[in-house]
Amino acid sequence: MDKRTYFNKVAIVGATGNVGREVLATLAERKFPAKKVVALASESSLGKEVSYGENELLSVEALPHYDFSGTDLAFFCTNSDVARDYVKKATAAGTLVIDSSSEFRLEPGVPLVIPEVNGHVLDTAPKKNIIANGNCVAIPLCLVLKPLHDIAPIKRVVLSTYQSVSGAGQAAMDELFNQTKAIFVNEDQKPQEFTKPIAFNVIPHIDDFEKGGATGEETKIAMVTKKVLDPKINIMATCVRVPVFIGHSMSVTIEFESEITPTQARQSYGIEKGVLPLDRPEEDGYVTPLEIAGEDMVMVSRIRRDTTVPHGLALWIVSDNLRKGAALNAVQIAETLLTKKTKV
Repeated sequence: MDKRTYFNKVAIVGATGNVGREVLATLAERKFPAKKVVALASESSLGKEVSYGENELLSVEALPHYDFSGTDLAFFCTNSDVARDYVKKATAAGTLVIDSSSEFRLEPGVPLVIPEVNGHVLDTAPKKNIIANGNCVAIPLCLVLKPLHDIAPIKRVVLSTYQSVSGAGQAAMDELFNQTKAIFVNEDQKPQEFTKPIAFNVIPHIDDFEKGGATGEETKIAMVTKKVLDPKINIMATCVRVPVFIGHSMSVTIEFESEITPTQARQSYGIEKGVLPLDRPEEDGYVTPLEIAGEDMVMVSRIRRDTTVPHGLALWIVSDNLRKGAALNAVQIAETLLTKKTKV
């Protein structure tokens, strides 16, 4: 495609899912320059309607029968299996794909982009016509780490995540709701989406277990952060599913190569970097997932020294995993492409 300031036709693949619906809402809110928007999903969703902004409904078309010819841009908001089957079909038709699954994130030649952190990689058009969107934990983590890494190089990061059920899809949200209700009426609700009950519980298990004991989610966080930020950073993650509907949280400790103070950390953030500090050492001086739902900014609290290492900080990160952790970042990638001098 020639350099342009708008896209003629944009497809949302997985438009009926949590992330797909959020992409549609984000495109409408930000008045994304698209002449036509198409909603795609599985054949079982054919004919259903999804909202595009406050006043428009889109009729869902079946992905298996969709011809990508003439579609400039496609947001893939699906699992890896669907992306594996259809992304290359789209790119073969000349469609630029922004993929939010994990399928292409680590593939050589596919840029993995968080615009505020490494938007410069889009100065060159993606050779494979695929741009990978980051992990819903790695995106806010990289946003918080990047300004600190610019002040003092990061050696090691240890984090524990507290991830909401929306990260596992609508069925997982329904399971939390139904299990919570069942407890109050003394009904039995067996786990379907999770290995153990999620209501009034926490589950230290997200994705499949790998050799060595890590889970796939823990490995993804490390690999994505290294690719986006710096491959020399050592990262250790423990991922936990918690009974929260929307909003991922992280407790993070960081070891640096040189001195950095909590004051420097607080002052390094700002709206243009996608991160705001709310950090007062008092009873309401921090942010929780309940407050971050629906917000675009990543919030950081509890910034303090880690006294167990020569140069260390500890902090608390909260973000809406469906917004900046997925949909908003994907839309910002597309917006960034329109500002570049390269062809898109």
